[in-house]
Amino acid sequence: MDTGSDLVWFPCAPFECILCEGKPIPNPKFKPHNLTLSQSDAVSCQSHACSAAHSHVPNSDLCAMARCRLDNIETHDCSSATCPPFYYAYADGSLVAKLYRNTLSISSLLLRNFTFGCAHTTLAEPTGVAGFGRGVLSFPAQLSILNPKLGNRFSYCLVSHSFDGERVNPPSPLILGRYDSTGDEDVEFVYTSMLRNPKHPYFYCVGLAGISVGEKKLPAPEMLKKVDSKGDGGVVVDSGTTFTMLPASLYNSVVTEFDARVGRAHERASEIENKTGLGPCYYLDRVSEVPTVTFHFVGNDSSVVMPRRNYFYEFIDGGDEVRRKRKVGCMMLMNGGDDSELIDGPGATLGNYQQQGFEVVYDLEKQRVGFAKRQCALLWDNLNHGKN
Repeated sequence: MDTGSDLVWFPCAPFECILCEGKPIPNPKFKPHNLTLSQSDAVSCQSHACSAAHSHVPNSDLCAMARCRLDNIETHDCSSATCPPFYYAYADGSLVAKLYRNTLSISSLLLRNFTFGCAHTTLAEPTGVAGFGRGVLSFPAQLSILNPKLGNRFSYCLVSHSFDGERVNPPSPLILGRYDSTGDEDVEFVYTSMLRNPKHPYFYCVGLAGISVGEKKLPAPEMLKKVDSKGDGGVVVDSGTTFTMLPASLYNSVVTEFDARVGRAHERASEIENKTGLGPCYYLDRVSEVPTVTFHFVGNDSSVVMPRRNYFYEFIDGGDEVRRKRKVGCMMLMNGGDDSELIDGPGATLGNYQQQGFEVVYDLEKQRVGFAKRQCALLWDNLNHGKN
């Protein structure tokens, strides 16, 4: 499930994934879908969906690629010509797929004429993706046509990250539409408005006014507060990116302030920084003194206080014959690059590591994103109480 992309696709047999060795697969028993798809299920080259999958290439060009006759192209009579295969890329992978329409069944929900990609070859993408972005092919966009109450609002609540491959995490709930929270824990959402991005319309962009480290508020550069007419700036709320990426100016300010507070009480773990690429890191040989980190989004009372685990990862290092066992803590915000290089798109990304332990709601009707601290495993249990 990925809010940073707008395509729903499945691996289809026969399936080949290039450079997938060591990639995590959620279900070890997973096998590519041997879908029974006919020519009639294939999307026409004349369709809006085909153009959307091909980055809005004109349908006449797509029908020419599909070898539709010129006279038929001119008379818009290429319904029997299928949409050509398309290329789709992520930050760390890609795929080639064909577009189909069929009935999609999710629990008791039956979505007829649902449009999806069927991929036989991918690069570093071993499992399918449910794109929840703002494009016409995304899951919410298609669901809203069938049922606006379900499609105009969704939320998820991510359980805590675990870097222990042996540990089995409880599921993270994904909620379509509104739900009855009667008897649930008290919930208060902090909202910030979505920003329209003309260049990347499928992104959920918001404005970031600054970040506080302890009581010290560090203002964000202007480009993070809004999206300009070229589609540059703002912050993407992305469930498919692990860590929050900040422009270097803000990242360096946060690191400097964080180090001034933590570094005076704890030894800097430079060896760990070199080994892991994380930083700043510290040896926590005594009770750790870590300041709170608060994200101030644009809007009234739109500040979100991050739980400590969302920005400071603690683990044990050493314990072998070379080094003694020591507790280490590292800040988990990342440098997204020099500000001057971030001029072609969003200026920052809010990753899923910083979203863990929050219910994040995307209110498409009111055009806003909300955050509320939750016990996500408990929310899963409450939502499934009484179900088989």
